Amino acid sequence: MRTETPTTPDVENLRAIARGDERALASVYDSYARILFGLILRILNDREEAEDVLQEVFLQVWRRAESYDEGRGRPFTWLVTLARSRAIDRLRAINSRQRASREAAKEVSDEVSDAATDAFKSEQGEVVRRALEELPEEQRRALLLAYFEGLSQSEIAVRLGTPLGTVKTRMRSGLIKLRELLGAHMESLR
Repeated sequence: MRTETPTTPDVENLRAIARGDERALASVYDSYARILFGLILRILNDREEAEDVLQEVFLQVWRRAESYDEGRGRPFTWLVTLARSRAIDRLRAINSRQRASREAAKEVSDEVSDAATDAFKSEQGEVVRRALEELPEEQRRALLLAYFEGLSQSEIAVRLGTPLGTVKTRMRSGLIKLRELLGAHMESLR
Protein backbone atom coordinates (compact mmCIF):
# COMPACT_ATOMS: atom_id res chain seq x y z
CA MET A 1 0.00 0.00 0.00
CA ARG A 2 1.20 3.50 -0.76
CA THR A 3 1.20 6.49 1.49
CA GLU A 4 -0.21 9.91 0.74
CA THR A 5 3.03 11.23 -0.71
CA PRO A 6 2.51 12.06 -4.39
CA THR A 7 4.28 9.80 -6.83
CA THR A 8 4.82 10.36 -10.49
CA PRO A 9 3.72 6.79 -11.31
CA ASP A 10 0.24 7.52 -9.86
CA VAL A 11 -0.15 10.61 -12.02
CA GLU A 12 1.13 8.66 -15.03
CA ASN A 13 -1.30 5.84 -14.28
CA LEU A 14 -4.24 8.25 -14.20
CA ARG A 15 -3.12 9.74 -17.51
CA ALA A 16 -2.86 6.22 -18.96
CA ILE A 17 -6.31 5.33 -17.63
CA ALA A 18 -7.67 8.42 -19.37
CA ARG A 19 -6.23 6.98 -22.61
CA GLY A 20 -7.96 3.61 -21.92
CA ASP A 21 -5.07 1.62 -20.44
CA GLU A 22 -6.59 -1.22 -18.38
CA ARG A 23 -3.22 -2.21 -16.88
CA ALA A 24 -2.88 1.27 -15.41
CA LEU A 25 -6.33 0.89 -13.84
CA ALA A 26 -5.29 -2.49 -12.39
CA SER A 27 -2.18 -0.88 -10.97
CA VAL A 28 -4.15 1.92 -9.29
CA TYR A 29 -6.67 -0.64 -8.02
CA ASP A 30 -3.93 -2.82 -6.54
CA SER A 31 -2.35 0.21 -4.87
CA TYR A 32 -5.44 1.79 -3.33
CA ALA A 33 -8.38 -0.64 -3.24
CA ARG A 34 -7.72 -1.87 0.31
CA ILE A 35 -7.40 1.56 1.88
CA LEU A 36 -10.41 2.92 -0.05
CA PHE A 37 -12.44 -0.13 0.91
CA GLY A 38 -11.60 0.47 4.59
CA LEU A 39 -12.75 4.09 4.33
CA ILE A 40 -15.98 3.13 2.56
CA LEU A 41 -16.65 0.32 5.05
CA ARG A 42 -16.23 2.72 7.99
CA ILE A 43 -18.81 5.06 6.45
CA LEU A 44 -21.37 2.41 5.46
CA ASN A 45 -20.75 -0.25 8.09
CA ASP A 46 -21.96 -2.85 5.55
CA ARG A 47 -19.47 -5.05 3.72
CA GLU A 48 -21.64 -5.78 0.64
CA GLU A 49 -22.56 -2.12 0.18
CA ALA A 50 -18.90 -1.15 0.61
CA GLU A 51 -17.84 -3.64 -2.07
CA ASP A 52 -20.45 -2.20 -4.46
CA VAL A 53 -19.33 1.35 -3.77
CA LEU A 54 -15.67 0.42 -4.29
CA GLN A 55 -16.58 -0.96 -7.72
CA GLU A 56 -18.47 2.25 -8.50
CA VAL A 57 -15.44 4.31 -7.48
CA PHE A 58 -13.11 2.45 -9.83
CA LEU A 59 -15.69 2.57 -12.59
CA GLN A 60 -15.77 6.32 -12.10
CA VAL A 61 -11.97 6.41 -12.18
CA TRP A 62 -12.06 4.50 -15.49
CA ARG A 63 -14.67 6.79 -17.00
CA ARG A 64 -13.44 10.10 -15.61
CA ALA A 65 -9.68 9.81 -15.21
CA GLU A 66 -9.26 12.72 -17.61
CA SER A 67 -11.02 14.95 -15.03
CA TYR A 68 -8.15 14.47 -12.56
CA ASP A 69 -6.24 17.75 -12.24
CA GLU A 70 -2.71 17.56 -10.84
CA GLY A 71 -2.91 21.19 -9.79
CA ARG A 72 -5.80 20.51 -7.42
CA GLY A 73 -4.27 17.66 -5.44
CA ARG A 74 -2.55 14.33 -5.38
CA PRO A 75 -4.01 11.20 -7.01
CA PHE A 76 -4.56 9.60 -3.60
CA THR A 77 -6.54 12.64 -2.41
CA TRP A 78 -8.67 12.53 -5.57
CA LEU A 79 -9.38 8.82 -5.04
CA VAL A 80 -10.28 9.34 -1.37
CA THR A 81 -12.60 12.18 -2.32
CA LEU A 82 -14.34 9.99 -4.92
CA ALA A 83 -14.68 7.10 -2.46
CA ARG A 84 -15.96 9.28 0.37
CA SER A 85 -18.49 11.03 -1.89
CA ARG A 86 -19.80 7.75 -3.31
CA ALA A 87 -20.05 6.19 0.16
CA ILE A 88 -21.96 9.17 1.56
CA ASP A 89 -24.28 9.14 -1.46
CA ARG A 90 -24.94 5.44 -0.87
CA LEU A 91 -25.54 6.02 2.83
CA ARG A 92 -28.09 8.72 2.02
CA ALA A 93 -29.79 6.43 -0.49
CA ILE A 94 -29.96 3.60 2.04
CA ASN A 95 -31.39 5.91 4.70
CA SER A 96 -33.90 7.29 2.22
CA ARG A 97 -35.02 3.79 1.22
CA GLN A 98 -35.36 2.80 4.87
CA ARG A 99 -37.47 5.91 5.62
CA ALA A 100 -39.64 5.26 2.59
CA SER A 101 -40.02 1.63 3.60
CA ARG A 102 -41.04 2.58 7.16
CA GLU A 103 -43.53 5.15 5.84
CA ALA A 104 -45.01 2.65 3.39
CA ALA A 105 -45.31 0.03 6.12
CA LYS A 106 -46.96 2.58 8.39
CA GLU A 107 -49.45 3.58 5.67
CA VAL A 108 -50.28 -0.06 4.94
CA SER A 109 -50.84 -0.83 8.62
CA ASP A 110 -53.04 2.27 8.94
CA GLU A 111 -55.11 1.15 5.96
CA VAL A 112 -55.44 -2.44 7.07
CA SER A 113 -57.90 -2.83 9.92
CA ASP A 114 -59.48 -5.86 11.39
CA ALA A 115 -62.87 -7.03 10.19
CA ALA A 116 -64.45 -6.86 13.65
CA THR A 117 -63.64 -3.14 13.97
CA ASP A 118 -64.98 -2.45 10.47
CA ALA A 119 -68.17 -4.37 11.21
CA PHE A 120 -68.67 -2.52 14.48
CA LYS A 121 -68.15 0.87 12.82
CA SER A 122 -70.54 -0.07 10.05
CA GLU A 123 -73.11 -1.13 12.60
CA GLN A 124 -72.64 2.10 14.53
CA GLY A 125 -73.08 4.08 11.33
CA GLU A 126 -76.32 2.27 10.63
CA VAL A 127 -77.56 3.03 14.16
CA VAL A 128 -76.79 6.73 13.69
CA ARG A 129 -78.54 6.78 10.29
CA ARG A 130 -81.66 5.16 11.76
CA ALA A 131 -81.67 7.55 14.71
CA LEU A 132 -81.33 10.55 12.36
CA GLU A 133 -84.28 9.29 10.31
CA GLU A 134 -86.42 9.37 13.45
CA LEU A 135 -85.76 13.08 14.05
CA PRO A 136 -88.21 15.70 12.80
CA GLU A 137 -87.18 16.99 9.33
CA GLU A 138 -86.16 20.51 10.53
CA GLN A 139 -83.89 19.14 13.26
CA ARG A 140 -82.37 16.47 10.98
CA ARG A 141 -81.68 18.99 8.21
CA ALA A 142 -79.96 21.46 10.58
CA LEU A 143 -77.78 18.70 12.06
CA LEU A 144 -76.83 17.30 8.66
CA LEU A 145 -75.81 20.75 7.41
CA ALA A 146 -73.71 21.33 10.53
CA TYR A 147 -72.02 17.96 10.91
CA PHE A 148 -71.82 16.62 7.37
CA GLU A 149 -71.42 19.82 5.38
CA GLY A 150 -69.48 21.73 8.04
CA LEU A 151 -71.69 24.82 8.05
CA SER A 152 -71.85 27.17 11.01
CA GLN A 153 -75.19 27.95 12.63
CA SER A 154 -75.21 31.36 10.90
CA GLU A 155 -74.58 29.72 7.52
CA ILE A 156 -77.37 27.22 8.17
CA ALA A 157 -79.75 30.08 9.00
CA VAL A 158 -78.90 31.78 5.70
CA ARG A 159 -79.16 28.53 3.71
CA LEU A 160 -82.54 27.63 5.23
CA GLY A 161 -83.86 31.18 5.33
CA THR A 162 -84.59 30.69 9.02
CA PRO A 163 -83.78 32.96 11.98
CA LEU A 164 -80.54 32.11 13.76
CA GLY A 165 -82.33 31.55 17.08
CA THR A 166 -84.61 29.00 15.43
CA VAL A 167 -81.62 27.13 13.97
CA LYS A 168 -79.94 27.05 17.40
CA THR A 169 -83.12 25.72 19.03
CA ARG A 170 -83.61 23.05 16.35
CA MET A 171 -80.01 21.91 16.64
CA ARG A 172 -80.12 21.75 20.43
CA SER A 173 -83.43 19.90 20.43
CA GLY A 174 -82.20 17.61 17.66
CA LEU A 175 -79.01 16.73 19.55
CA ILE A 176 -80.94 15.96 22.74
CA LYS A 177 -83.39 13.77 20.83
CA LEU A 178 -80.55 12.10 18.88
CA ARG A 179 -78.71 11.31 22.13
CA GLU A 180 -81.86 9.65 23.51
CA LEU A 181 -82.43 7.66 20.30
CA LEU A 182 -78.82 6.54 20.09
CA GLY A 183 -78.85 5.46 23.72
CA ALA A 184 -81.95 3.37 23.07
CA HIS A 185 -80.49 1.85 19.88
CA MET A 186 -77.19 1.01 21.58
CA GLU A 187 -79.01 -0.66 24.47
CA SER A 188 -80.90 -2.82 21.99
CA LEU A 189 -77.56 -4.00 20.51
CA ARG A 190 -76.27 -5.28 23.87
